Amino acid sequence: MSKPASDRILVLIPARMASTRLPGKPLADIAGLPMIVQVAKRAEEAGVGRIIVAVDDKRVFDAVSAAGFTAVMTAESHQSGSDRIFEALQAADPERKAEIIINVQGDLPTIEVESIRAALRPLEDPAVDIATLTTEITDPHEKTNPNVVKVVGGPLSATRLKALYFTRATAPYGEGPLYHHIGLYAYRRAALEKFVALGPSTLETREKLEQLRALEAGMRIDAEIVDGVPLGVDTPEDLEKARAILTARKTD
Repeated sequence: MSKPASDRILVLIPARMASTRLPGKPLADIAGLPMIVQVAKRAEEAGVGRIIVAVDDKRVFDAVSAAGFTAVMTAESHQSGSDRIFEALQAADPERKAEIIINVQGDLPTIEVESIRAALRPLEDPAVDIATLTTEITDPHEKTNPNVVKVVGGPLSATRLKALYFTRATAPYGEGPLYHHIGLYAYRRAALEKFVALGPSTLETREKLEQLRALEAGMRIDAEIVDGVPLGVDTPEDLEKARAILTARKTD
């Protein structure tokens, strides 16, 4: 008998208070709710599995709990979201019911629910260890912007790439589309366990891209192609954009 979707899939949302560019980011008000609660609501609307918010501050824990979601307290010392969600996974699922873990970043309050669902599709192939998202770059300036991470991949279909490399450089060379990586991941549990047990890799350290650790270790990452990049809230200007988007959605 297969496990119910709510047991088999766990959505983990890391929330870190110590943002340098936007202090107190998880609790920033967006359309009447803290940002981290808005992200949890997008995950709830996606309807793919149980939702856990991994927090490092009692104020965020209380805000998430007051909104009816489950929060797990994690260490402040984690250097990456994957380490934080792994600690939360161990606390929230000691019986190891979850087979797939979706990591939705805690600063994506306007993410489309279909994008969350799309991250699961590559895992239909048992050869895939980790799934992620990407979209074709349409803004010429993004092609040379090192803050826009590119997926270099081999096409598997019209909507999927097999990731060969991730880079801040403009790549690949020559004619053809370039793809903007979207940092939302779906891991097989064993893949997440392997990933966090590995030390930082050479290319990961050089590019400052954590996902390269998995590729260097021989793990397979496939990227589902979606329409558009979700707004990541990193600055006060981003916050105002998110407020406008979600306020407009409320009035529709």
